[in-house]
Amino acid sequence: MSRGAPAPRRIVEIGPRPFVGRVFPEATSFFSTDSSGHRAEGVERLAGLPDLWGALGRPDLDLIVCHPGFAAPWTARHLNRSIFSWRFVQGRSPLFRAIGPELLRLKTRAPLVVVDHEDLPLINRDNLFLLDRCALWFKRELPVDRWRVFLKTAHANLPTPRFRAEARRAAWTQKLRPLSLGLPIGFEGLPPAPAPPKTADVFFAGRVAGSSWIRPRGLSELTALATTEGLRLDIPEAPLPRAEFYARCAGAWLVWSPEGLGWDCFRHYEAAAAGSVPMINQPTIERHRPLIGGEHALYYDPEPGGLTRALRSALADRSALARIAAAAQSHVLTHHTPEAIAGYIVQTALE
Repeated sequence: MSRGAPAPRRIVEIGPRPFVGRVFPEATSFFSTDSSGHRAEGVERLAGLPDLWGALGRPDLDLIVCHPGFAAPWTARHLNRSIFSWRFVQGRSPLFRAIGPELLRLKTRAPLVVVDHEDLPLINRDNLFLLDRCALWFKRELPVDRWRVFLKTAHANLPTPRFRAEARRAAWTQKLRPLSLGLPIGFEGLPPAPAPPKTADVFFAGRVAGSSWIRPRGLSELTALATTEGLRLDIPEAPLPRAEFYARCAGAWLVWSPEGLGWDCFRHYEAAAAGSVPMINQPTIERHRPLIGGEHALYYDPEPGGLTRALRSALADRSALARIAAAAQSHVLTHHTPEAIAGYIVQTALE
């Protein structure tokens, strides 16, 4: 929360895990839609639907935060996943917990905001009622053409000019706000202290097979540069413990951070917070407090040869990389921690 911003008296958060509640634990009542009934330390847990309904009617309620699910609880997909599973046999079916967001179809005392951290660049049809009811929808993978969130959901195909001219649909797009994925919860150890020496030109740790199309292409360019031009690569063969991952980010001039299932990625922010420069393919989404090219990060064109050209140019000026890394670290630790992101959500909603 910025200085002078109003502090929330009471928040109700609905979703699989608390996010805003971790930052405002004393003000938050949390209803878990997960089968485990997950709760965070210090956050009041609403045990069932009657508790949730009572919390939604509190006179001191300032804000409702909802994390959207993938399907309505009465759809065949959700019923199959809920009933035909070991969780149902063990008495831990999420069937009734999934009804929680459906209570928001009714009139509520406080404004509703939706927090969508998912990889999906769409808004599912079953969640369009939330878009009607909410004041704001914070979306991580928000396409630069916002209308594309309705592709094959609110519209049968790519939204047409006629669809875009409808007042109700236009109001939907006005509610959308970009949301940073930012640093993961529990990112302790950033920046590494003391900062290790730079022993690699490029560090990368992540899935290649079964991920974004851009990753195998980029990896082939990296290995070619290592063979022909002596590029010093650090590419571990197995997943690393978080502390070691951060240390090896810090020990490289550049961290290659191509998009995965979504464009936004924890690695973008972890690399910067560790004291390196993230090298990312050109953004395809609208961003909150973006890492600006040449100031906080470096971007490359996704076509063949784009990564090679960007790496050659970047590594030719190591002093510039040091300046970018310092600016990136400050920017991320100020604007892209879970606390900063939750504060942005609440402050924007209350204002």
